[in-house]
Amino acid sequence: MRYAFVAEHRVLFSVRAMCRCLRIQPSGFNASLKSPLSRRAKEDARQTWEESGKVYGYRKLHDDLHDQGETCCPNRVARLAGLAGIKARIGYKCRPGSYGGKPSRVIDNTLVRQFDVAAPDKAWVTDITYIRTQEGFAHLAVVIDLYSRRVVGWSMQNRQTTDLVLQALLMAVWRRKPKGKVLIHSDQGSQFTSMDWASFLKAHNPEHSMSRRGNCHDNAVVASFFNLLKREYIRRRTYRSRDEARQDVFDYIEMFYNLIRKHVRNGMLSPVEFERQQMMSTEGV
Repeated sequence: MRYAFVAEHRVLFSVRAMCRCLRIQPSGFNASLKSPLSRRAKEDARQTWEESGKVYGYRKLHDDLHDQGETCCPNRVARLAGLAGIKARIGYKCRPGSYGGKPSRVIDNTLVRQFDVAAPDKAWVTDITYIRTQEGFAHLAVVIDLYSRRVVGWSMQNRQTTDLVLQALLMAVWRRKPKGKVLIHSDQGSQFTSMDWASFLKAHNPEHSMSRRGNCHDNAVVASFFNLLKREYIRRRTYRSRDEARQDVFDYIEMFYNLIRKHVRNGMLSPVEFERQQMMSTEGV
């Protein structure tokens, strides 16, 4: 008991000494420990979490609170988020194993996993995934700009045809109107080795690059996007029709992912905001 009494008084003395150095009242310091975030900050954190579709974890919540002028550390946000039942959506587990794969005999792997580029519309990546509905599968093709991770083109159809990937690429070309040659990277799927695909690339002058067969890491950025889409939106829903799935994909890509969703790689900025700020800084120089 005597040692506990001495230890308690040492703690109280150190707290009082620290408060004197910081010129704050001990009562206010103790109150901040019991309630480190204001009620408004807690409400803002929950609102941010709900506006993200309940997908943000404590790191992005902390960044949002910081943007709103709240002063708090990530650990406190993490602790309070846990108490409130707020947590990030967890991704899928990867299957263990080695991923080698044979290179394409037709197109070289020019990208060679150089996923960080210095300017927009220099390197795009594309791939296909499927979404289960009660009407059957809906197939989604996307084109992503590696500069900002922005989805610049996408298409959904009932079948995995060459037209599916061509429509996504056509949207990207129409939206971005690239002035120079763009490197477009894909896997070795039949859609990307067809005559129609080759003719489109020849007409619009992009350079084609292909992953090794069966190696998802060669096209990891698109795989990461599909993982985000499915864990944050798709796997929480049951779609009665393909049109319902299409509307949800539109909301995720155009209203959330491109405009709002924070990316660590972009300095906690959304793809659209990252491009805007980079353009302003370039024009300022």
